[in-house]
Amino acid sequence: MNDLKRRRVLLSAPRGYCAGVDRAVIAVEKALEQYGAPIYVRKQIVHNKYVVQILEKQGAIFVDETEEVPEGSIVVLSAHGVAPCVHDEAKRGKLATIDATCPLVTKVHREAVRFAEEDYDIVLVGHEGHEEVIGTMGQAPARIHLVDGPGDVAQVQVRDESKVVWLSHTTLSVDETMATVGELQKRFPLLVSPPSDDICYATQNRQVAVKRLAPEVDLLIVVGSKNSSNSVRLVEVGLEYGAKSAHLVDFADEIDEAWLENVTTVGLTSGASVPEILIEGVLEFLAERGYADVETVRTAVETQHFALPRELRQSRAELLGRAHPTTEQGAEA
Repeated sequence: MNDLKRRRVLLSAPRGYCAGVDRAVIAVEKALEQYGAPIYVRKQIVHNKYVVQILEKQGAIFVDETEEVPEGSIVVLSAHGVAPCVHDEAKRGKLATIDATCPLVTKVHREAVRFAEEDYDIVLVGHEGHEEVIGTMGQAPARIHLVDGPGDVAQVQVRDESKVVWLSHTTLSVDETMATVGELQKRFPLLVSPPSDDICYATQNRQVAVKRLAPEVDLLIVVGSKNSSNSVRLVEVGLEYGAKSAHLVDFADEIDEAWLENVTTVGLTSGASVPEILIEGVLEFLAERGYADVETVRTAVETQHFALPRELRQSRAELLGRAHPTTEQGAEA
């Protein structure tokens, strides 16, 4: 058994909610407050089990597709972004949409559209099947090639090797992404990079903080859901940079006490869609087991803020009127 006085927690900072997640969650809360329940949400608003449960209790109804939403209802589109066809489906269903897409994802969408219009082949570095990747590929499906790591690069076929650009899923590991880009540059020497970094500031900051504390910890606990790309990446980064073991949990009660055997230093962080209350729960769990000494390891201060979706400035009647205008309104448009 370890000396209790030596047990400690290295608490990573930054951690938890990023500006895009905060904006999306508040958008659903504001919609419920302003328009009343139910408010439908297409997919999970953010990839966190606890957040979804809390919003459901407040009156949000989560659906997989817009066709599940009753005609004339309000639907919030998740922070991960959607393909243009989803907006078309919502119009056909006479749904009022509140677009909670993270502005950093919207930036990638705009880049994809612009490069496609300039007749580039676009190589998107990302994980197949992730909602953000599906939404980005939908911006220019005839021009985008998905690569899910360095091993996929050899399979990419383009029309003109002098007109190839790479873009990225915003929540990838920085190291993993650049390894893939390195292989792409070998394959396509004239490869064009995006005008600004596609991996979001919050993803990078959380990875940098984990890199800093990982060599000092016997156990890294990452709070986050299994479908959260950036949370999963934090586990991988922690192991790569020296943590002896690392685990992903949604809640404190998922921690296996066997993980703490012979552990002196625990590292603790959370993904960008995790509210601080879940971190507090883990700290309480650890304190009860002798890990009461908590030291914050800070590598950045985040001040980013995004304005709420403009649709929230409209009344329910205005929102629904935009979704299914009268013949006269349509003629005026």
